[in-house]
Amino acid sequence: MTYQTQIEDWRSDRLAALTAEDGWLNLTDRIEIAPGRMTVGRAADNDVVISAGPDYLGVLDLGADGAATFDAGQGAQPFQPVPDNPPRLKVGDLLLERSQVEGIFALRVRDAKAPTRQDFPGIDYYPLDSAWRIEADWHPLPEALDLDIDLVTGAQDRVRITHEARFTHDGQTVTLLPTHEKSGKPMFVIRDRTAGAETYGAARFLIGEVQGDKVVLDFNKAFNPPCAYTEFAVCPLPPRQNIMHFAIRAGELKPADH
Repeated sequence: MTYQTQIEDWRSDRLAALTAEDGWLNLTDRIEIAPGRMTVGRAADNDVVISAGPDYLGVLDLGADGAATFDAGQGAQPFQPVPDNPPRLKVGDLLLERSQVEGIFALRVRDAKAPTRQDFPGIDYYPLDSAWRIEADWHPLPEALDLDIDLVTGAQDRVRITHEARFTHDGQTVTLLPTHEKSGKPMFVIRDRTAGAETYGAARFLIGEVQGDKVVLDFNKAFNPPCAYTEFAVCPLPPRQNIMHFAIRAGELKPADH
């Protein structure tokens, strides 16, 4: 398989994930909730008022430990764990998720029939440039580092970092910190000189591929965060170490309406 074919396959998978039933285009609500029993629906007299679905969807029970059930009239059903995602439960055309950020719970609602998902025009990319596929050194830190990461909401999230990626660009050493993990792979929240004008202003995400003492950073696979597509996502901002003062013209461009 050629490198171009690999990238084309990655782009197809990326589009499929973004437009899937549990993708980011059909998120209609994110409402902070506290442990307890609460009614959920579109009607104003519900404890939790959402913008999709029927007037009275059902009753949500949230435990202090985050365990949640929902009764839509057929008995309480538990939210099911999903890898790399919050626990979720399908109720009619709605997908309910119990998310948590910094100890605060929220109910996220996705509508499988959301028009935004159905009308999505696609993703724009820079031309493929193999020079931006970089095999960086994968350095273990002398000791784990706890780092506060700013979120777009103004809150902070604390992450633990055990490695850093190092490579050279124009004779200068660049060090990037992997602040999150996706399917067991390090994820980098990055920003470069294209941000705002050509790419999404807040950040882009990049998944690394660890190969022994190296990590492949393929910036042709740099992609927009969920916040580029919905106001209901809570996205991390790049730590200062991941703000690069040069342009990386590879990967996803900012959405057309930004």
